[in-house]
Amino acid sequence: MRFLVIFLSLSAAWSGEFAVFSSGARLRIDRHELVDGARLRLYSGDGFSELSPSAVVRFEPDDAIPAARQEASPAPSAVPSTLLTPEPLSAAQLADQAADKYGLPRQLVRGVMAAESGSAQNAVSPKGAIGLMQLMPSTAQDLGADPHDAAQNVDAGARYLRDLLVKYNFALWHALAAYNAGPGAVDKYGAVPPYRETVEYIKRVDREMKKAAGN
Repeated sequence: MRFLVIFLSLSAAWSGEFAVFSSGARLRIDRHELVDGARLRLYSGDGFSELSPSAVVRFEPDDAIPAARQEASPAPSAVPSTLLTPEPLSAAQLADQAADKYGLPRQLVRGVMAAESGSAQNAVSPKGAIGLMQLMPSTAQDLGADPHDAAQNVDAGARYLRDLLVKYNFALWHALAAYNAGPGAVDKYGAVPPYRETVEYIKRVDREMKKAAGN
């Protein structure tokens, strides 16, 4: 089984810290706390993940220097009206934005999106999964996202993928298998479940990741 050691970082303009795992992976978080002395809670954005304290060997401060301020933009009256309305982000841009937000490799989020829906917003699976990251309605509800909104769909899918990576100590194939077949199936077998659909799904994501890395 291959493991992915991911160096996870966000924009230099953000403050926070890094959780360093026993595998060597580093996850950028906003803060952490120990809950009831038995669960370590890692906060990132509006959500958090819980895991065993033994999974993290140390925390390191994020000493990034704030990004320099941009030069002042021209007064609105000097900007053509056609430039005032931003163009909607493409599927690839949404994937990269979510990857950067949650400290994931861009090619991973792009690869999952391509394998799930072909990067299409209106794709609906036979099981009812919706849109770009193919969120099931119940999963989207748990994540507080509208799966029909492209930006919310991709953001929630990337957040769920990040949580699965944390849950399985950054074993990529385990996380991808859980994204496809559910954590219960992975927990049952303690590995990638022997489902043809899931095995083929992991291979498809791997191919899409390699394509994305070549762009």
